[in-house]
Amino acid sequence: MYRIGIDLGGTNIAAGLVNENYEIVCKDSTPTEAHTRTGEEIAVAIAELCKKICAAKGVPLSDVEAIGVASPGIVDHTNGVVEYSNNLPFRHFMIAELLRKHTGVQNVHAENDANAAAWGEAVAGAARGTTNSVMITLGTGVGGGVIIDNKVMSGFNYAGGELGHIVIEKDGAPCSCGRKGCWEAYSSATALIRMTKEKLEECRATGRKTVMEEMVAAKGKVSGRTAFDAMRAGDEAGREVVDRYISYLATGLTDIVNIFQPEVLSIGGGLSGERDTLLAPLVPLVNKEKYGSGTVPDTKICIAELGNDAGIIGAAFLGI
Repeated sequence: MYRIGIDLGGTNIAAGLVNENYEIVCKDSTPTEAHTRTGEEIAVAIAELCKKICAAKGVPLSDVEAIGVASPGIVDHTNGVVEYSNNLPFRHFMIAELLRKHTGVQNVHAENDANAAAWGEAVAGAARGTTNSVMITLGTGVGGGVIIDNKVMSGFNYAGGELGHIVIEKDGAPCSCGRKGCWEAYSSATALIRMTKEKLEECRATGRKTVMEEMVAAKGKVSGRTAFDAMRAGDEAGREVVDRYISYLATGLTDIVNIFQPEVLSIGGGLSGERDTLLAPLVPLVNKEKYGSGTVPDTKICIAELGNDAGIIGAAFLGI
């Protein structure tokens, strides 16, 4: 039994042929060309990619049980429609219907990409075997997906689960969504880079030495790793940045735990690569602050297991 999962992004389309053991047996990608293609042309490109990965494994497309698409934006998973996506030319776009037309596979589903990744972790990753879980991704923004009673929570209008846009600092740092003080503005990789730059400016203004200067000079830029690498090198300014970042991250995670009380809360995205360096100080902060601390079982907070494949695997198993 094979299913196909599609991770559709503004830059690339990734497709994976997935077996019943949740293993990707063939994977390929193609540029999205979102600025030059129409929605239907993108659907055709997805269909051709599906045919390509099937041919590579000698699997007839007619033998594929289902196709799932993980798309950015607001996705009506009931009808397979991308209602809105700011990085793709989709407005009320009937992606499932078009893929049925261009592939011949009738069992086609669509879901928001963060929700699909959370579903992937629920069926095959860090939250496998649970019925209630949350996945957070720490990248350019803060993404999230919520699984309740083995179902993706998306709200009546399919726009739910935007966990990065809870406010943790009223009238705080501006967020790309237009609000101020969003968790995303304090816990994304973008936010960590901003905090690192602010600390570097502070050190320059006061004449304080920090190895972050040498790291930035060597690499030509500040990255999400700069402060963590400096901290590991014993740099106090780097530690101050990391401590501040983890404090904000813990504040938002505590809110998420208090709202959903998931069995597992997994963390993905680029910053999850810090693994225990991130988790060791983070978990005690959340457990200390969460509602019912010491009286109810703790949510397991861990690093997501599927990495960049979470969206593909989650999309492949939509509708089960």
